[in-house]
Amino acid sequence: MRVRMTRRGGLAGAVAIAALLAGAAPASAAPGDASAYGAKLNLTLLSSPAVSAGPFAAADANGPTKNTFVGVDLNGVLKTGVINASASRDDKTGAVQSRASTADVRLDLLSKATGKITAELVEADCSATQKGVVGSSKLAGVNLGKLGEINAEPAANTKLDVKLLDLPIAEIIFNEQIKNKDGSLTVNAIHVKLLQGNFGTGDIIISSATCGPAGLPIPMASGAGLWIGLGLLGLVAVPVGFAAVRKRRELTAE
Repeated sequence: MRVRMTRRGGLAGAVAIAALLAGAAPASAAPGDASAYGAKLNLTLLSSPAVSAGPFAAADANGPTKNTFVGVDLNGVLKTGVINASASRDDKTGAVQSRASTADVRLDLLSKATGKITAELVEADCSATQKGVVGSSKLAGVNLGKLGEINAEPAANTKLDVKLLDLPIAEIIFNEQIKNKDGSLTVNAIHVKLLQGNFGTGDIIISSATCGPAGLPIPMASGAGLWIGLGLLGLVAVPVGFAAVRKRRELTAE
């Protein structure tokens, strides 16, 4: 009778532990991701070699979480000052955040059509919490030449068309916000897109931040964290419990 009761106790313990582990499963999902970089180029220009460079100063919530680059200097295309990028994740709340800032920007690629395009600072931000994902862009000291003016905090997906001799050659998107299929958001402070055939093809992105969606919060004192802790404890307790049952059976048999 003692052996039978012990077996039942061991089985009940195993079932209880299995239930704990099953309850802990949803909390094992990884928190959201975040990344950022200062500039990236991928261009094919007519009668010129292809230009592909970057991403410069890439940062990621998985590391490196911060990065700095002294500046881009591509003659006739793009020149910048210091680039800073950062990305972080708070495992307790599941929140993620990313930011990229590029100083002293000078865009020479379109100068024949637009004149001088410069900016003292170009910044992209992205943050995700349990409430949702939001992004923004900030521009300081911007001079768009013949294209006119733009707000320091442009509305999402503000677009300006660039023409040369009345032919469309490019479009510049400010505060470009792209909702990705995985639920994340990409914010490109400035995105230059060349239109195929008239000038060349490709893109220049200045200050980009991607984040979200937020991960699951994992408080270790209660809730999901407590279930995880109990589940791990159960994994240790199972072998010990069965060892005790085996020992008691041996003593009863004697």
